[in-house]
Amino acid sequence: MGGNSGQPGTHTYLSLAEDGPFGSVGPPRRPTGRLIMHSMAMFGREFCYAVEAAYVTPVLLSVGLPRALYSVVWLLSPVLGFLLQPVVGLASDYCRAGWGRRRPYILTLGVMMLLGMALYLNGDTVISVLIADPRKKLIWAITITMIGVVLFDFAADFIDGPIKAYLFDVCSHQDKEKGLHYHALFTGFGGALGYLLGAIDWAHLKLGRMLGTEFQVMFFFSALVLILCFTIHLCSIPEAPLRDAAKANLPQQAPQAPPLSSDRTHEYGTIEKVKNGYVNPELAMKGEKKQNPAEQTQGTMTMKSLLRALMSMPPHYRCLCISHLIGWTAFLANMLFFTDFMGQIVYRGNPYRPHNSTEFHIYERGVEVGCWGLCINAMSSSLYSYFQKALVTYIGLKGLYFMGYLLFGLGTGFIGLFPNVYSTLGLCASFGVMSSTLYTVPYNLMAEYHREEQEEQRRQAQAGGRDSSGRGQGLDCSTLTCMVQLAQILVGVGLGLLVVMAGSVVVVVMTASLVALIGCCFVAVFVRYVD
Repeated sequence: MGGNSGQPGTHTYLSLAEDGPFGSVGPPRRPTGRLIMHSMAMFGREFCYAVEAAYVTPVLLSVGLPRALYSVVWLLSPVLGFLLQPVVGLASDYCRAGWGRRRPYILTLGVMMLLGMALYLNGDTVISVLIADPRKKLIWAITITMIGVVLFDFAADFIDGPIKAYLFDVCSHQDKEKGLHYHALFTGFGGALGYLLGAIDWAHLKLGRMLGTEFQVMFFFSALVLILCFTIHLCSIPEAPLRDAAKANLPQQAPQAPPLSSDRTHEYGTIEKVKNGYVNPELAMKGEKKQNPAEQTQGTMTMKSLLRALMSMPPHYRCLCISHLIGWTAFLANMLFFTDFMGQIVYRGNPYRPHNSTEFHIYERGVEVGCWGLCINAMSSSLYSYFQKALVTYIGLKGLYFMGYLLFGLGTGFIGLFPNVYSTLGLCASFGVMSSTLYTVPYNLMAEYHREEQEEQRRQAQAGGRDSSGRGQGLDCSTLTCMVQLAQILVGVGLGLLVVMAGSVVVVVMTASLVALIGCCFVAVFVRYVD
């Protein structure tokens, strides 16, 4: 795997730092197989997300969680993610682990996802064996289940930033675009498989009887898929340890290095002298401060400097984050209430009637059909991700971004105005277009921004001028990803009040449509696209 030293026509997976500081100005091209291996993390993550979507409500109901604690369960994870995501992103930019900058964080978060699933799918069963007193059993079952749901949501939301930063670190610009398309493709496949397995009645099958309950069956499949996918992902493309690359190259450039001004310490992000997977010679020519790297890292990673960094975010990054927030707010508003909308509005069932009543059974049937709609969404997301590569050559990133918001806005609007079973299921394909758009286009734009900045830094270095400070890709990806958590907070706080005021979940679908159409105007007017 590492026997090559970068000869023409071959692919090398070792750090190009070993070949000297001027051996390459960018990462090597990655084979398609390696990019597919890298995308398996998104498959495993989305599979587990689909299992949670199908089972978390029945689990919470089965342990007797009070309704007053529902908002705590759903809001605690995104609040923590929104506050901590940029901190961890900045920390990963400075990580000097021998295994690379991003993979230690991805592994840790993957273990947290597995632990969270184990707690919320098996906690009640374990507590029933360990505790006999009914009151203590209820308290502990609720506590363990809540911890499991929050831990899983937190880790699953959090992990997207390091995965994207890992892709950006080790791939060339062309491979970044290709890798993002594969990420969206396997995200759809994982979600579809998770929804399909969740729709099977495992209680009447041999595996279900052998493992105990359908919750244990789904944990078995989820743990198997998650471990397999993340093992493949972590072995896909090795990262160059930041400390080794810095030691190998920075001393050679020290005589030419212009000193860095101390007023650059708190600019947005970090100066990336060494990319994982290759060394950027122009950026490597920047001098080191006289303090040791550990002290430098510790001094930069403070909450004060982080807040300064976020406040000094360039306008085009800020507009991209706002457009991402608008898109995810519209998408989550629709997705979180979609099965309830199918049960109450399309099928005209009533979830508040007795469980043996006809109205309640009709509602349950609507929820089941809604799950098939979510499966259609996942499949259409995968298909659209495949065709995106062809479409982008004709309409560009701006056209893709605008079209994703527009189709979703029109689709949800028609669903809200004309609630019919078959038309609603058909229009679920527009959800997949939006999902694929949100997973690819914003990160493609960020990659364009990074490439533009790196080219500008190279020009300044060649001209002998002082470089402007670049941004750490970990912080950038984390800042963009934490817009998802902020959208979850807005949806969790605001839509419940809207439903109470309107008395119907139709208002949720219409709100999602309106927000998406506003997003169309925003991405067309305010988001900057690189020629």
